[in-house]
Amino acid sequence: MKTKINIIENPPRETWGELLKRPAMDSEYLDQAVEDIFFSVKRNGDQALKDFTRAFDGVEIEKLQVSGKEIDASEKMVSPGLQKAIQTAAANIRKFHAAQQCKPVRLETAPGVVCWQKPVALQRVGLYIPGGTAPLFSSVLMLAVPAQIAGCREIVLCTPPGKDGKVNPAILYAAKISGVTGVYTVGGAQAIAAMAFGTESIPKVNKIFGPGNQFVTAAKQAVQKMGVAIDLPAGPSEVLVMADETADARFVASDLLSQAEHGPDSQVILVTSQKKLAEDTIIAMEEQLKQLPRREMIEESLKSCKIIVMNQVSEIVGIVNEYAPEHLIIAMKDMYKVADTIENAGSVFMGNFTPESAGDYASGTNHTLPTNGFAKAYSGVNLDSFVKKITFQEITPAGLQGLSETLQQMAEAENLHAHKLAVSVRLEGI
Repeated sequence: MKTKINIIENPPRETWGELLKRPAMDSEYLDQAVEDIFFSVKRNGDQALKDFTRAFDGVEIEKLQVSGKEIDASEKMVSPGLQKAIQTAAANIRKFHAAQQCKPVRLETAPGVVCWQKPVALQRVGLYIPGGTAPLFSSVLMLAVPAQIAGCREIVLCTPPGKDGKVNPAILYAAKISGVTGVYTVGGAQAIAAMAFGTESIPKVNKIFGPGNQFVTAAKQAVQKMGVAIDLPAGPSEVLVMADETADARFVASDLLSQAEHGPDSQVILVTSQKKLAEDTIIAMEEQLKQLPRREMIEESLKSCKIIVMNQVSEIVGIVNEYAPEHLIIAMKDMYKVADTIENAGSVFMGNFTPESAGDYASGTNHTLPTNGFAKAYSGVNLDSFVKKITFQEITPAGLQGLSETLQQMAEAENLHAHKLAVSVRLEGI
């Protein structure tokens, strides 16, 4: 292994912020690049998307929308084994997300005062699916399946082309079985711009979902300021493993490497109570890395790898809650007790035989999760992400009489006399 990974023992709490810092590009450069792309897409629409695809992907695209015939043909290009795997994953994702459906709430809060809440699906959602060297067809399932369950009328999908100018067949097959209504061959920040503003080919959406690199994340955050909703800030992938003497170094190593292969800006961290486990994990990573075709990318990612040894479990938990990882693996003997103390994490994987890969693909939970510390405030994507909830109320004359004193007192105290008048004028008519 070219990258030397040092073991850090018992770092003082005041150093945690710097120690746990994520890899990042210059934000000023990112913001300017995104602004330039947005300006061009707003001004030139489809042509800008084609120009950026040529510049960034090295591919000439004539039509942005993938035809229904191409989508149907994808089934013949995906092996029966992979088709079955995709179908199994989709079924598990469907089961878990369908169970999250909530019924309308209706109750009488006071005599004659009835309030209710109704969930309503977003009409048109946009899904961003990373492509390139790792076409994430699994992300299609994670986003389109709950959108379909929620009842979204239009599900728009954007993904970058491969070197042949085509969308990966597995992405198209996953889109076909999960209710996607339109697939477009465009990636990067320009895809986010297209879904946010609309172009001749790509419709403007109400909310944008999906993971991506730092440019995509910066673009999503930028459109949020322009009134377009996003799921969450989902940028470069990350995993933190908590482990003690009951953990298997081979398993830990494989989990760290599996996240590192997402890209050179991914981050992997091990926090353990056992120095020997830390040493054994490094050895296991060196051995396993030899087997992996993306080892150069992994080596680059491992430059930001941290292996930390802490004597106290409470300190390990403290580091986890400070870091707020996208993925958290707990490989410890008291894992349920430890899990109860976790406040900040996107998705948690319990025990030695629960690889993070399961959540990425087919256990049923969603893999679109908050990164970069946003797990302190955001949940991962779930069924509610595709729904808005509208509240209603109806008050009878008797109900208004019963509530009138409260309403008028509060309105007067806030110096909002028209609010008070809206109550009193109705009382005169009862």
